[in-house]
Amino acid sequence: MVNLQTADKALKSVYLGVVSEQLNMSCNPLLTKIEQTSSDVWGKEIIKVVSYGINGGIGAGDESGALPMAAGNNYAQFKLELKNLYGSIEISDKAIRASQSNAGAFVNLLNAEMEGLLKASRYNLGRMLYGDGTGKLTTISAVTSGATNSFNVASTKCLAIGMVIDIIAVDGTKKVTQARILDINISTMLVKLDKQITGVAVADCIYIQNSQGYELTGLGAIFGKGDIYGLSRTDNSWLNPFETKHAAPLTMSAMQEAIDHVDEASGSEIDFITCSYDVKKAYINNLSDNRMNIDYMNLDGGFKALSYNGIPVMSDKFIAEGEMYLLNSKDFKMHQLCDWRWLEGEAGNVIKQKHGSPTYTATLVKYADIVCDRPCGQAKITGITG
Repeated sequence: MVNLQTADKALKSVYLGVVSEQLNMSCNPLLTKIEQTSSDVWGKEIIKVVSYGINGGIGAGDESGALPMAAGNNYAQFKLELKNLYGSIEISDKAIRASQSNAGAFVNLLNAEMEGLLKASRYNLGRMLYGDGTGKLTTISAVTSGATNSFNVASTKCLAIGMVIDIIAVDGTKKVTQARILDINISTMLVKLDKQITGVAVADCIYIQNSQGYELTGLGAIFGKGDIYGLSRTDNSWLNPFETKHAAPLTMSAMQEAIDHVDEASGSEIDFITCSYDVKKAYINNLSDNRMNIDYMNLDGGFKALSYNGIPVMSDKFIAEGEMYLLNSKDFKMHQLCDWRWLEGEAGNVIKQKHGSPTYTATLVKYADIVCDRPCGQAKITGITG
């Protein structure tokens, strides 16, 4: 007979391994390239010592002259807090009781919930990889007079139906909390919620529920302008990646110039290129216009990519139009306290009754963040036109 104990055991012994594998290897092609490690994790923080520049204890001289002065490696300490990543499923008591005598029905119920969790987790992990850590999804661009639960946004790229969001003003005032998106009209940029939006104004920001300032340190932060990893970019120019604007159709020479620049400046070898959909189309058009073969590569995780001189070229929906990232994936690490785990109660159970509700929940958790050891070894091209 199916009960909470058998469901609890299934989540621990059957589903956890599958979920972890899919989130780590089949979530996003960039995440698949990033090594995951528990090194340099101290308590709730990542404290990592990285070297930059070269050893200075070299030189040439006279046969009987002085030896070179010893000048070891340059070191800097990165410091940042582990981010708390959560994903929850919910099953009603009624659904559990209805399937008690039918194991197949219960398995289908559990499978449906896990598939939904995986889909949402893949989406948000992929989004966070390109975010700046603040969790900001977009801003409100217009609020129609008399509208009670709908508004227009600057972009729908990071929004999805079913998301639970907060709306927060620039000064930090919370306007709306834990509202669910009921509908998104991509053509008009109109978003409809399940809550009233009294007091919401233009330029207010939208975040995933309770996530403001708590998301992964993604490429948006690495290519940002503020301090990073507890260090000043002004005092440490090697923390600044290369960024160039190419206000023209994409060309092979523009890509190669960026690759050559990071090679010359830092010795970095670009091994992964990712771009927006329009830039990928421009790349394919460039190959066609120059009568060049369109080569494809198979990547880990079942992904297929275009090839530029043996370097995979992928598109991603979370990259802004006209942008291309050229990365050395070996410089990135996801430092984690542990891999994905179920949040357990005092008795070791993962399924718990939701307070004041006839439903049961289970929460998947991971404590981690992404660190780029060599920001100056990465490049970005912006302003690319069709």
